[in-house]
Amino acid sequence: MNGGEGARMMSLPVTGRLFAAVLCLSAIAGIGLELTALLANGFSIGTSAVILARYFTILTNALLAIVFGILALGRIRSDLARLTGGIVSAIVLVGVVFALFLQDVRTLEGTAVLADFLLHRFNPILAALYWLAFTPKGRLRWSDPFRWALYPLAYLVYALIRGHLEGLYAYPFIDVTERGWPAVIITSAILAAGFIAASELLVRLDRTLARRWR
Repeated sequence: MNGGEGARMMSLPVTGRLFAAVLCLSAIAGIGLELTALLANGFSIGTSAVILARYFTILTNALLAIVFGILALGRIRSDLARLTGGIVSAIVLVGVVFALFLQDVRTLEGTAVLADFLLHRFNPILAALYWLAFTPKGRLRWSDPFRWALYPLAYLVYALIRGHLEGLYAYPFIDVTERGWPAVIITSAILAAGFIAASELLVRLDRTLARRWR
């Protein structure tokens, strides 16, 4: 198979559907726990949603819930493999950035500990395992990582604009008031290069596995 083949309908095995369902529910649970914590602190549902929408972690897990909810239904288009590759790359980016920059930023207690585990650790690992075990191989293109990178790039623009307007940035490494534009640009460029490089490795792995499984 290759990226130029047309899409067709295919059925996931039961184990794949269950795997996808677990991941979908895990993302929903993690976001729900964060929402519950904000509501407990007196914020309204609307205000809580606006606060949560500040974070790449929350937005990516929401997309993860949607995509893997579709996968859990069982009968899907085979070209969904490219979309799955993109969302898996994004959620793995969440895990890597958290491990490098964020895991010691705030002190957690109560349900926030479980939410943190699900959103930043469990879901990235489970999504990568799902891709390895169940996503059809041989459908990714070398250009896909550049398309996938449009999502974190769009988020960066959004986060910088929102941070400037609110005076509160979602993450310390994009806080222009504290770090200055040169540091923020350099850090963002390094993350972007790392994301594309890691995604290209995913494409290479996809093609290697496709050849072995023929």
